[in-house]
Amino acid sequence: MAGEGVRASSTASSPGARTMASAAVPVHDVGSISARLDRLPTTRSVWKLIILLSLGFFFELYDLLYTGYVAPGMVKAGLLTASTTGLFGTTGVASFVAALFAGLFVGTMACGFLADRFGRRTVFTYSLLWYVGANLVLAFQDSASGLNTWRFLVGIGLGVEMITIGTYLSELVPKHVRGRAFACCQAVGFSAVPVVAFISYLLVPLKPFGLDGWRWVVLIGCHSAIFVWWIRRQLPESPRWLAGKGRFEEADRILSALEARVEKEYGKPLPAPLVAEAISTVRAGFGTMWVAPYRRRTLMMIVFNIFQTVGYYGFANWVPTLLIKQGITITTSLMYSSIIAIAAPLGPIIGLLIADRFERKHVIVAMAGVNVVCGLVFSQASATVLLVTMGICLTLAGNIISYSYHTYQAELFPTAIRARAVGFVYSWSRFSAIFSSFIIAFVLHEFNVTGVFVFIASSMLVVMVAIGLFGPRTRGMALEKISQ
Repeated sequence: MAGEGVRASSTASSPGARTMASAAVPVHDVGSISARLDRLPTTRSVWKLIILLSLGFFFELYDLLYTGYVAPGMVKAGLLTASTTGLFGTTGVASFVAALFAGLFVGTMACGFLADRFGRRTVFTYSLLWYVGANLVLAFQDSASGLNTWRFLVGIGLGVEMITIGTYLSELVPKHVRGRAFACCQAVGFSAVPVVAFISYLLVPLKPFGLDGWRWVVLIGCHSAIFVWWIRRQLPESPRWLAGKGRFEEADRILSALEARVEKEYGKPLPAPLVAEAISTVRAGFGTMWVAPYRRRTLMMIVFNIFQTVGYYGFANWVPTLLIKQGITITTSLMYSSIIAIAAPLGPIIGLLIADRFERKHVIVAMAGVNVVCGLVFSQASATVLLVTMGICLTLAGNIISYSYHTYQAELFPTAIRARAVGFVYSWSRFSAIFSSFIIAFVLHEFNVTGVFVFIASSMLVVMVAIGLFGPRTRGMALEKISQ
């Protein structure tokens, strides 16, 4: 599907005709579809697509991150223990965390190809329904083995959903807003963190209507299924994916409708697409990740994902437990955690201002450094104000890294293998989390909170080296150009 260099005439965008110069741009051309997308102004219709995908991410993060907030309730109910018997015990909080990440590993590693094969829109919908159904069953489990089994199944759906949303978003939005789009998605998504933290603070210590509070937290998240079909009806399939599959007429029809809405909102003819560069054919297979230039990127992102998970989830999933280890009661710990969680969407909100102004790789390195410093200070703090302040700084740094690298890794691979490749490299973070949860539990038991944050700091230093030395620049570049 190599494209030919084409420049659309700027006079072809008169209202009433096929708008936005698309009549002058051949539809049987991957590069031209990309060029038409990338020149779109960011009007209300473009932001609507971003918000809809962000709502899907909100529901996903609610389910992904309730782990740390419901764990004390599970311990209180006698279903799990705070520490483990041996390094890999199956009755502790660590096993519950590990079960989630084992499912995420399977979902991202083994099922990432689904969105490349069946489409972004379809997989976005059904993976969300999968994990909602599994959560519904999980809420009524009464044993550690039952909790772990169903948390594993939840993780499979979450893993597929996470890589699909990132792939979908990177392909739908113009290149000049890609960073802000991911920042917005993460800001909306991470607003689930204070929501789940506050709900947990209210419910986990109680038994409303005789049902453990942690079960209510899980069940409340299941309401996302109500919104699934409405969101799906509002979202088009990715024109880039359709073009890559040779379905040019469908891609053109979807893109023309979007162009018409954008032009109406823009109030004047849209700018003509730039010359569409020739796009070389990329085979949609696993082996493509291991040829230049993708091999180096694949290896870099594997290393990054293995170690960034330690820094992010080492704090996010353990913050209530870490506070309890600092001598704080379960109720006060959940209250502090709720305050810290308010900062979760603030990192991506900051990203709305800076995401497309700075290189993604530079932001990742800088925030990893902040994580190192603040984590070590947190481990030595005892005063409430300092604990909460450092917790907020860790949350901000972690979530700025999060939106930056989700944007970054989706940019590094071509459309034909984007979901598969992102799923593969991202799966290593899930694999890492399986074992890091047990390691953190062990380190917490043997070396207390200080040992945990020394472990986290060492991991973030590896992140800084991997991205800082080997990461390519991507800001403001067309996806197809980055992929060449």
